[in-house]
Amino acid sequence: MLDPITPQYLADSLCWAAIGARTSESQTHRQMASGLSMPVGFKNSTSGDVKAAVNGIIAATKSQTFLGITEDGHASAVTTGGNPDCQLILRGGSEGPNYSAEHVAVAQAALTTAKAAASIMIDCSHANSGKDPSRQPEVMQDVLDQVAEGSEIIHAVMIESHLNAGKQSFPRPLDQLEYGVSVTDGCIDWSSTETLLRKAAEAIDKARFS
Repeated sequence: MLDPITPQYLADSLCWAAIGARTSESQTHRQMASGLSMPVGFKNSTSGDVKAAVNGIIAATKSQTFLGITEDGHASAVTTGGNPDCQLILRGGSEGPNYSAEHVAVAQAALTTAKAAASIMIDCSHANSGKDPSRQPEVMQDVLDQVAEGSEIIHAVMIESHLNAGKQSFPRPLDQLEYGVSVTDGCIDWSSTETLLRKAAEAIDKARFS
């Protein structure tokens, strides 16, 4: 979620939103997140530090007043009630991945110390995969092992998935675009996604009934 003007136009069609690594420090986006009627994830900074994201979560859970857009599309001073459903997204950083159990424990301690919402999502792409989409299953398997072993702080994972694997340049003549291939970040294909989702279900069942 980048543009603070659009939420009122899109919110009824979204069930989850993310504030990216480069905007987690933005006061505008923290204020916007406080008024969204959906869970919002804050990514750690590109350095890998979670402090900005944790501070973003704290700000978003509180009532904020700022210039925004009303439900009728008018510019107005908006006062929010705060968003209780925020989470920290670990996406790795310039120092490398941060999805391991050790990294998760450090992030959990930071949330606890700040008295912020105790919820973590692991981004299996970006710096956690070295921007290599084919490594996403490896990352997710490590995360699923943590869940199966009883981790209660990991509530979700993020994968970059499309119908077909890889990515393609854009813009280009539309008749040259390959159907079902990402025009942004590289993705895994649907078959691989389906396999990962089944493994996730198995890990959750193991954690639930162990």
